[in-house]
Amino acid sequence: MTRNLVILTLVSLTQDAASELLYPLIPLLITVVLGAPPIVLGLIEGAAEAAAGFTKLLSGKLSDRYGRKPFVSSGYWLAAVGKTFVVTASSWNVVLLGRVTDRIGKGLRSSPRDALISDGIEKKDLGKAFGFHRAGDNLGAVIGPVFALLGLMIFDNDVKKVALFAIIPALLSGFLTFFVRESKVVVTEKITHTKVPLSNALKRTIAILTLIQLLNIPDVLILLRLSNIGFSAQHVVALYILYYLVATFSALPAGALSDHLPPALAYAIGLFAFAISYIALGFSQNHTLAILVIAIYGLFPAFTDGVGKSWVAKLSTQNERGYAQGVFQSAMNFAVLGAGIWGGAMWQKSAVELPLVIAGVGAIVGVGALLVNHFRNRL
Repeated sequence: MTRNLVILTLVSLTQDAASELLYPLIPLLITVVLGAPPIVLGLIEGAAEAAAGFTKLLSGKLSDRYGRKPFVSSGYWLAAVGKTFVVTASSWNVVLLGRVTDRIGKGLRSSPRDALISDGIEKKDLGKAFGFHRAGDNLGAVIGPVFALLGLMIFDNDVKKVALFAIIPALLSGFLTFFVRESKVVVTEKITHTKVPLSNALKRTIAILTLIQLLNIPDVLILLRLSNIGFSAQHVVALYILYYLVATFSALPAGALSDHLPPALAYAIGLFAFAISYIALGFSQNHTLAILVIAIYGLFPAFTDGVGKSWVAKLSTQNERGYAQGVFQSAMNFAVLGAGIWGGAMWQKSAVELPLVIAGVGAIVGVGALLVNHFRNRL
């Protein structure tokens, strides 16, 4: 347990409290308050993630050369600016600007932050370390929706008024970054290199995970599905809390398990939970089943987010770790852009929501691809 791991976990906790207070309100803000169609919702989230992906690619490589902390600090402050745009928006165009600004901030900070965490941890403990960080991240993601739910109750479902409170933890997150210490293993000799070579095993792993991610339509469409099948705004937020409670309590054991299991197998567990949830929500409008599968869906981030990052860290050297995380995370974010576009374009608000079914079936195929790659690498 290092100082940076603890502080960065607190930073992520407060930022995620802000993000996830706001996130379950975005479908209602865009489609109900501002009157935009579902494809706009998918486009906004896809564009935001693509912006994060492009920035991650640059920040990861530059942080290996010039230091991690400046990128981490500026990224969290920029996220606070973006959230301010979103909560004060009077049109979906401003929401788009705010979400892109917010996610550029995420792009600036994510790879350098993950490299800072990795720098002080032995390889055998990386899964546990990222699991701890993810658990704190997810705890913030529970706190945020809880306050959103309370706000909706207090302010009579006034989405815009409740959304304003997201600014407070976003600013607190920025202040906490001042206590982060710069890594002592920043590499200066790489300044003369224009490209950092990544191993074939790492490239192949990133490629497979990116292809799988192309089917992972943004979670805002899951929330929209819950609204479409009859859940109220308060109930949608309550289900989002349930999702993150499961993700929070599963993240640390999932990370620890990944230190003892091959990462492909741990990741496959998360994908299987994804497949069950998406297929069930795509076919069914039953509220009891929806509650059950939302809980199951919480296993997906627990077994993929931290596991994926620790997997990449284990396959990369310390000198290239920021760049490797940047390549991985940017590729995943660009994939979300594609998923958001096709998912939003196909959304019909019908009894059977085809994009969810397609994504679920694709996840099952992804499980097969991971297992094949795993056993291929062992030969």
